[in-house]
Formats: sequence, C-alpha cells, structure tokens
Amino acid sequence: MTDTSRDARADALLDVVQEESSRRLKIFLGAAPGVGKTYAMLSAARELKRQGVDVVVGLVETHGRSETAALLEGLEVLPRLALSYQGREFTEFDVDAALARKPDILLVDELAHRNVPGSRHERRWQDIAELLDAGIEVYTALNVQHLESLNDQVRRITGITVRETVPDAVLDRARDIVLVDLPPRELIDRLRQGKVYMPETAAAALDAFFSPTNLAALRELAVDTVAGHVDSDLREHMLARGGKMPVRRRVMAAIDGHAQSEYLVRVARRIAERRGAPWTVVFVDTGAALDDARRERIETAMRLARRLGGDATILRGHAIADELLVQADREGVGQIILGRTRERLIARMLGRSLTQQLLRRGAHLELTIIATPAERLRSRKRLRLMPIYGRRDEYIFASVVTAIAIGLSFIADRYLSVANLALIFLIAVMIVAVRTRMAVAVYTATMCFLGYNFFFAPPRYTLAIANSDDVLAVTLFFAAALICSRLATRLASQVESLRAAHDYSHALLALGQRLSASTDADGIRSVGVTALAHAMRCEVAILSRDVEHRLQVAANSSRTLALTTQDMAAAEWCEQHVEPAGRYTDTLNAARCWMLPLGSEDHHLGVAALRLEGGVSPNIDRRSLALAMVQDIGQALERARLASELEGARVQGETERLRNALLSSVSHDLRSPLASMIGSAGTLSNYGDQLPVNERKELLEAILGEGQRLDRYIQNLLDMTRLGHGTLKLNRDWTDSAEIVASAITRMRKLFPELRVDTTLPDETVLLFVHPALIEQALFNILENAARFSPPGDPVRVVVRVAGDRLFIDVIDRGPGIPEEERARIFDMFYSVARGDRAPQGTGLGLAICRGMIGAHGGSVEALPGDGVGTTIRISLPLPTLPSP
Repeated sequence: MTDTSRDARADALLDVVQEESSRRLKIFLGAAPGVGKTYAMLSAARELKRQGVDVVVGLVETHGRSETAALLEGLEVLPRLALSYQGREFTEFDVDAALARKPDILLVDELAHRNVPGSRHERRWQDIAELLDAGIEVYTALNVQHLESLNDQVRRITGITVRETVPDAVLDRARDIVLVDLPPRELIDRLRQGKVYMPETAAAALDAFFSPTNLAALRELAVDTVAGHVDSDLREHMLARGGKMPVRRRVMAAIDGHAQSEYLVRVARRIAERRGAPWTVVFVDTGAALDDARRERIETAMRLARRLGGDATILRGHAIADELLVQADREGVGQIILGRTRERLIARMLGRSLTQQLLRRGAHLELTIIATPAERLRSRKRLRLMPIYGRRDEYIFASVVTAIAIGLSFIADRYLSVANLALIFLIAVMIVAVRTRMAVAVYTATMCFLGYNFFFAPPRYTLAIANSDDVLAVTLFFAAALICSRLATRLASQVESLRAAHDYSHALLALGQRLSASTDADGIRSVGVTALAHAMRCEVAILSRDVEHRLQVAANSSRTLALTTQDMAAAEWCEQHVEPAGRYTDTLNAARCWMLPLGSEDHHLGVAALRLEGGVSPNIDRRSLALAMVQDIGQALERARLASELEGARVQGETERLRNALLSSVSHDLRSPLASMIGSAGTLSNYGDQLPVNERKELLEAILGEGQRLDRYIQNLLDMTRLGHGTLKLNRDWTDSAEIVASAITRMRKLFPELRVDTTLPDETVLLFVHPALIEQALFNILENAARFSPPGDPVRVVVRVAGDRLFIDVIDRGPGIPEEERARIFDMFYSVARGDRAPQGTGLGLAICRGMIGAHGGSVEALPGDGVGTTIRISLPLPTLPSP
C-alpha cells in the first residue's frame, strides 16, 4: 500500500468518524399514516429510559389512540408553547424549553409539520435542526410522501399535492432510518377499525388516499428511500476501509424558468442520490427579457435545490450550450439533465438546437432528457404564450408609430422614390422592437408592410402589386422588417441584462472602494448601511454587540427604521446561527426586516437588517446583490477585527517589553547606589574612629553623590510617569535662553568638574515663554549624556542660534557616535546601544524624558551626526510672539 493511498484511507476514516459523531437524528419512516411510527418511537424511548438514558418527550401526537397514549406514562413531557393566531389559541413545540432542558434524547413527532405563524421557525424540521446543532439527539417520525424530492411522484400516484414537505438534506443528517412497515391490507383494516382516523374521516380516506394501489406504491417508495440511505452509508464505509469506489462525477440540471423547473430539480436530486454524487442546478441568463412569473419560478427552483442539499448557480452568457459545457468542465460534471423543450424547426435543421450542440460538443458527458408530465406541458404552453402577445398599451404604441411612419412617408413622397420610402417603415419597426417585445414588433412589421403596399407601392390604394419586381421588393421589405425586429428585440434584452450586470458590478465596486478607505469597525458599518440602502433602495441597519454583549443598532441609514421585538428575535437567531432569518425566509418570518449575518461561525460580527419597500420579496438578482454586499461588509469587519487584535498584541508586547526593561533598570540602578551607600555607611559605622579625616570625608562625599544619583533616577521615573499620564503641568514664564543654558552647565560641572564646555550664544537676547525648570532639565539630560562619552580632555560644545521662528540648541560631543539606523530609537524608553551616547550604567530614560519635556512645549529633539566624529543632539523650540510694551 502506498503512502498516498494510506493517507487517503485515513482521511476517509476520519471523515466517517466525524460525520457519525455529528449525526444525532433517528427517523422512524413509514409509507402512510397509521403504520405505527409514533408507537415504535415511544417503544424505543421506553427501552432507553429503562437503561438509564435521559429521555424526554418534546412533542408527541397520539391522535386519540389509547395504545399510543399509554406509552407516554412514565416519560417526562415538556410543556407546549401557547400561541395566538387570528383570534384562536394554538400550542406548538417549545424549542427554548427543549434547549434549556437539553436531555440526552428528545422525542419530537411529525417532522413535516408546519408551525403556526409567529413561531421561531416555519417548519418543525427547522426546529429539529436547531436542536441537532445544540448537540441534542432527536427521535422523530415521518411519512414518505412528505419528502421534497418525491413530491411529484406522490402526486402522480395519489393525485394529491402534499404541501408539508421536508428537504431530503434532513435525511442526510440522520444516523439511523427505521422503516416502520405494515402491509396495505392490515393498514386498511386498522383504518376501518378507527385506529388511524376518526370514523367520519376514515371513510373519505379509504376512497382517496388509502387505496391498495396507492399504499403499495408508497410502500415501495419508502423501501427505496431506506435502501438508498443504506447504500450511501455503505459507500462511505467501504471508502473508509480502503475499498475502491468509482469517481463520483457531479450531476448538473439546467433549468429555463418554465413550469417544469421544479420537476427537474427533484429528478436531479433523485438521480444524484442513487449515484451518491454531488449535484447542482444552473440557469443561463442570456440577457433575454424575463417576465415576473418566470423569474419567480427560477427563484423557487433555486431555493428548492438548496433545500434538497444541492448547489444553485446562475450563469451569464449569450450561448447557453457554451456556458453549460464550460461549467461542466469547471465543476467536473459527468451528467447533464435537461427538460424536453420546444426547439425551433430551423435550429434543428441547421443542427443548432441546444440538445444537438450538447450531443455534438459534449461527447464525454451523459445527457439526460426528461419528459415532463402532460399537464405541465400544457401549463408551460400557456405560460409561454402569455408574454409573447404583449400588452394593450404596447399595441397602441405600435399603431401610433405606424401611423406616424405613414404620415412621414406622405411628406417624403415628393422627394424620395417608392423604394426609399421603405426605410422609414423599417425605422418604425426598429423603434417598436426596441421598446416592446417580439410579438408587438411582428405586428408592427405586418402593419408597416400593409401600409407601404396600400399607400405607396403601385398601383396605390390597393393591396394588388403591378409587376413582379415590386412583389420581390415588398417581400424583401417584409423579411427585412421581421429580421430587424428580431435583432432589435434581442439587442434591447441584452442591453437590459448588461445594465443589470453593470449595476451589480458597480455597486460591489463602489462598496469595495469605500470599505478599503475605512479602517475601523464604525466607519465600515456606516459605509455599509449607506451602500446597501442605495443599492437595494431600502432602509438598512447594522446591529452589533455592545460592551454588555447586547445586540444593538450600531449604524442606521434612516431614523424612521425602528426594529420590533420580532425583528430583534430574528436578529439574535441570525447572528447565533449565521443564517438569514426574518422576512423572506423560513425562520421567524413574522419579522418586518430581512436579517443577514455578518461574519462567520467562528466570529459573529453582527447582523444587517433590510426593510424593503412594500414588503415585496426581492428577486434573485437583488438577493444575490444583497448577499454579496453583506459578505463584503462582513469581510471588511473581519479585517478590522484582525487589525485591532494585531494592534492589541503589539501594544501588549510593547508593554511587556517596557515592563521587563523597567524591572531590569530598577533592579540595577537602585541596587548600585544603595550598595555603595550601604558600604560607605557601614565602613563609617564600624571603623569611623580609626579612619583619617580625609577618608571619612571621601566616604561621606560618596554617600552624598550616590544619594544624589539615586534622587535623579527617582525624579526621572516620576517625570516619565507624569509624561505618560499627561499630568505634567507647564508653568510658563518669560526666560532668557542664555540663563537656561548657563544653569544647566553649572549643574553639570558639579557632576563632572573636569569637563570643559564651550558655548556659542546669539549676540542678542532671545526670550522663551517656557517652563524654565523643565527646559533646563531636558538640556541637563543631554549634557550628561554627552559628558559620559566625551573623551577625557575633549570639550562639549553648546551652540545656540535662531533660524526663522525657532530657536536651536545643539549639544555636540566627540564621542564614538551613534549608528545611523539607531538614531531615531535612542529617544525610546529604556533603549540602550552597545556603543554611542548611552553609558552602560545609564537608565535609558534621560533622552526619553528630554523628548517628552521638549515635545510638551511644541518643540522637537533629534540626533544628528557630529563634525566627522561624535554626535549632535539638536533641540528645536518655537519662538513666541513678544508681548507689546
């Protein structure tokens, strides 16, 4: 066995283990009501209860059956949730109570049930999905006719359209599916005995749904469903154990928005399930005009595909066959499913029909043509004819344009030949074709043809044609009019499609540009609500968590948008589950706003609330645009969050570095003078009477010097603390700059008596409006730094000069200098270099304090190279305006 195959087997086994651990759903499946699903579920629950498992009944419908009700005895049953709807009281399953109780196993009957409006979710299977996500194992019951993918088959078998359906993806989450079976004759006997429905209902059921033929067909569907689930599990386990399985090529169904679209989606789901392959549904938007009914059917089919566990994609392009083949190559499609459609005779004759192109160019693909039921074909014909005929106002417009063309032709008849008059009518046909639909354009071409023939083609005022040349000319005119109308109609549709695509791209581009310029979360939210409100033409709000972790409105496009309690409940659910909720969804759809999540499952960044005008459900283009824009806003918020965390980590690291440096500096710079002072004081205490006077004086001077050194260090720490907290107070006064320099030099000579300082001062007095003691301290720190590194005997130069509106004080030494790459860092706290203007025993605070004190006066400090050697530290201070005498 190769390493690659061993790794693949290990990965497959890990996937199976993880999937098994995440599956917490057990479904008791039956062919029809009354086969004993609830009874079997309760019997299994009682056995688990006997084994010590924490089993709770969330909701069970006994339907008046005494034997079923008896099984509830001894089991904990959760209270139901009371709801009011249209003046009536109802009870439903309480999701919150189940989440709060959180048993090991919870029983929830009737998986396909539709909840009363006002409930958290529209369907009970959504309630169960939330329980599964919370880690609760659920037992439930389901009849096979409620499966979404079997809806058409059930209708053909029974003649009844089942409204309460469950997506097949719910079955994919099931760990076990238990088939509860009962022969049709026994089920009919139970029905007659009143064990399924009440007697008055049972008689009607026997005449309709519960016929032997229907029950046998439904029983076969139930068996096939369970067998398909077993086959899927078998494939996964074989792959995990190293068994070879065929490559699962994707199944792709192409819909056109006509009446058979939902049927094709269900067929694709069943084919993909049998093959164990992923599947997708696509629609190719060629730019042709789509009426509202067709758009709604496309959106419905796309939503159905997602509910059944497939993907849904809209492709854009002029040639349908090209787009389908490109998508097939991109996604690894092995089978394309099409519905049988009407194809133009000319297209078939030329080999240009969609089916012929796919067969010719997609020889490596399996092409399946699905024949839809006859009633759907008749419905489709009616639906297709409706938009072709056009509206009354369009025909009135066409008639007016034709009349204008005839009038203009009468005027131009004096100047143009009869053949040239045809151009006026062609222009009229093109105008109508661009503004209306194909049928109206054909009507206009016919009217223009008759008007041209009757009023202008000889003999005039008759439909007769005098010679054969005129027959050819009129015929060519009519053909040209039809061709122009067709091309103009197609061009108008393509322009409309391009305009929609441009609006979509422009909205996303504008949003991206504005988001890139926003660096903080508040700015991103403000940009987001403005862009969404403009693009969607609606009111928008973005909600986020405040410091108390409450969901609050953080940005709002309109002051009139007030969120109701239902809106806030939908927003909470949307953020928690990272799925859309509220209006236009199946979750808390009583809310007024459409809630879209920002962020991901790992990081919840808020919710976007959209309230569309009129409450009309957005079409597929507007849905796609809203989802794309919300995704961009979420990514921008995630970027801002990461930047904030990165900055926080940087600040934390810098704080830690400064703390370590402070501890190191304090431990060294306090210990050294204290050790010297303690040593000198101890010597005086023990041997003071025995020491000469001069030695005792030296020891006292050492204690004094180290004490002064310690005092300076503590003063530096206090100054740095005040600077850091912004509590340094400036007591400004008018002071001569020369006095400040002289005072700092005098203090320096007490520390370094042998140091020579050369000063260069301006000829005139330069007054500063500063805090004299702080400027003197800053200059003293720089002089001390220069003195420590100046070679013995070399002077330190102080140059004071005025340039413009600033005073410059340069302190120049002839020490080893500071490397260029480290000059900007010497003013950082506790920063030291191996060589340069920092003594090994220095605290690393002097120049940092200097920068803070000078900066508080609006000045600056910088390090410059010296004259060939050494370093120049330059202080720059603003010169104030002198007071008037």
